Parts: sequence; C-alpha cells; structure tokens
Amino acid sequence: MKIVVVGGCGHVGLPLGVKFALCGFETTLVDIDQKAVDKVNSGTFPFLELGGDKQLQESLSVGLTATTNIESCKTADAIVFVIGTPVDEHLNPKLSDVIKIFDYYLPLLKDGALVIMRSTLFPGTMEHLKNRITEMSKKSTGQFPKNLKLAFCPERVAQGYALDEIDTLPQIVSAFDEESFKSALEIFNKIAPKIIRLDPKEAELTKLMANSWRYLEFAIANQFYMIAESKGLDFFKIYDAIRHDYPRAKGYKSPGLSAGPCLFKDTMQLASFFDHQFYMGHSAMLVNEGLAGFLVDKLLSVLNKTTGEEGLWGKKVGLLGMTFKADNDDIRESLSYRVKKALEFKGAEIMIHDPYLDESTELDTILSTSDAIIIGTPHKEYQNLTFNMPIIDVWGNFTKRDLEVYDSPKNASIEQKKVSNL
Repeated sequence: MKIVVVGGCGHVGLPLGVKFALCGFETTLVDIDQKAVDKVNSGTFPFLELGGDKQLQESLSVGLTATTNIESCKTADAIVFVIGTPVDEHLNPKLSDVIKIFDYYLPLLKDGALVIMRSTLFPGTMEHLKNRITEMSKKSTGQFPKNLKLAFCPERVAQGYALDEIDTLPQIVSAFDEESFKSALEIFNKIAPKIIRLDPKEAELTKLMANSWRYLEFAIANQFYMIAESKGLDFFKIYDAIRHDYPRAKGYKSPGLSAGPCLFKDTMQLASFFDHQFYMGHSAMLVNEGLAGFLVDKLLSVLNKTTGEEGLWGKKVGLLGMTFKADNDDIRESLSYRVKKALEFKGAEIMIHDPYLDESTELDTILSTSDAIIIGTPHKEYQNLTFNMPIIDVWGNFTKRDLEVYDSPKNASIEQKKVSNL
C-alpha cells in the first residue's frame, strides 16, 4: 500500500510517516518547506523528537522519501492530511484554511483512494468534507476521483515524544461508512496497540475536549498561584502542604506559562462550537494568557522593594527560556515572548537565553549583569543554576521549599521532623 502524508515534514506528519514506513508501507512525505524536506531526506529531524534521527534513518533505508512534488498523490492508495484548524482574530475556527488545501489536492487522487484527516478539526468539519466531495463530483466537468473513502483519525501525541506514543497509545478511528472504517483500520492496526471506533463528530470532540481539559487544569493552578502571591503568601509552601501524603491531590497541577500551538486554540474551538457559552474555557484563557503580565508586575514590585527605585527603566532583565515547553525547540505561541514585550514596554533592557535557539545571549553574561531574572521555560539546562539577584520563577524550581511536618505515632511522644525540598 502506498501512503502519502501531506504536511509530512511537520511535528505531526513526520513521526507518523516514519512509523508507516517502518511498518512496511510505501510512504511519501509531501511538504512545501524545501529546507525541512532536505533535512528529512538527509536523515535529520527538523525539530526535536526523542529517538527521531535514528528511526528516521531506519525508515529512509526502507523507502521513506520526502518531496515538495504533489504528483506523488496521484498514485497513493491513502493520503493523510495533516491540516490543523487555526482560529481567527475573533477566536473562531478558520475552516477556510482546511477547505482550501482539501480542494486543491482532491482532484489529484485516484479512484477509491482513502482520505484520512489527522489534525484537530472543528466539530462538523468531517461532515462538511463528505458533502463537499459529493457536490464536487456532481459539478466536475473533468476527471474527478470516484468512490473516495473518508476517515478521521486524530493525532493524540505529545510533541517531542510522538514516536514513542504512537507505539503505545490507543488510536481513534472514525468514518461515516464501514468500507472507509475498515480501510483506515487496516492502516492503524499496524502501528497502534488498540483502536477505538467513534463517529466522526465524536472523534472531533475528543481532541478538543482533551486539550481543553488540560488547559483548564493549568488555568486553575495559575489562578491559585496568582491569588496566593498577590497576597504576599508563598504559593509553593501551600502547594506542598496540599499534596503532602494526600492522595486526592496527586493530580494537582503546578503553575507555569501554558502555551503552544494546541491548548489555547482547541479550547477556543470548543467554545465556538458551543456558541461561546463555554465560560470555563474563556476564563481559562484569561488566566493563562494573563499570567505573563502578572509575572512582569511581580518583578516590578520585587525590584522596587529591593532597590527603592520606581519602574524598570534602565534595568537589565534576563529572560531564560523562550520555547513554549521545556526541553523543546518550538517557539509557537510561547508566552515568553509576551513577557519580553511587556518588559520592553516598561523600559527594561532584555537579554534572552534559550539553549535550543540561536538568538541567545551568553548565559554567563546574563547571570553576571542582570538586575533580575525571569524563568520563562524551565529547561533542564537551568536546573542547577544559582542566582545572586531577584528571580521570578512561576515553575517553583528555585523556590526554597521548607515544609514543617510533625510525625506523631500513636502512644508516642510527638517528634518534630522538618522536611526540606519536597
């Protein structure tokens, strides 16, 4: 079977294409980014992926190829579209982006081909595409593919760990008819340990609800952090007390800048689907997006107390970590850049560092010359640093964590035990 992945050199398409090739499918990756295509063909992932280069090189040895030439779609038995649905400036889904690419490729497909949509879709998009195929086939005056099959199989992996998670996580497969479902099942049975069957709209909602749930979890942690810190209290001491030997708080999230290309976008799509009555989703957006400004205001307050000077004009501030998540090289929708803009607007001189980006100031320079530090992203490279200036760390990695715990065995004298660095 020949499979073509459109958008095949990106974060979603490339790991999937590698797995297809390693499972014996004749796999071609189509992408408009020539640099990414060249990197892939040379055996190097264009982004960080655990075990990526090794598995990519193995897949190239068994026939995986990447190209910018769309002609390969004409002979594909299955074509996988990695086309996400963005949101516009009004926080509504931009379906036109999906439809435009879908319409462009559709006439290239052969009769009986299987079309698999892979990225996040606004609920109802699959039904629209099904009806669109029907209408386009009726109106076509030239050659148009007959008996196309259509399935939606949403990706469910964490960025940077996709290759591992494709092997271990259940795969959702949805289709409108039995033939389409069985064709998609045949493919994903090769790479996934389990298959969960849903209707297309149910499958569309699984992705939005899963990401919205995570976004809300981060929002409540961030809200609690802002409540405590705004009142001059040590949030992390409270956090440790809540979680210490308390099973019901095991899943209690810690605060942090919650960003990236999916969580915010998918939460807003779910809100749009519910006619903007998803009030918890909108509230989560206000909290998570507002945390960047809160950290800048907190830094301003700390510096004013320590220096006795008003404002940030002329102050040198080091901003460590610019990617949207730790130990990753992806800056898409990173809130560190919002922090940077807010600091600049207040007159601070910003020096940024990120071990995964080229646009960095030397870390030693930042540590020796900064008046203050903000941890934007808690990369592992920062874990053992020491600071001799004020530091704002919403992640809690550099917060002194001394929690007093008293061990009081039954019928014994109470003995004090101090537990540090929980």
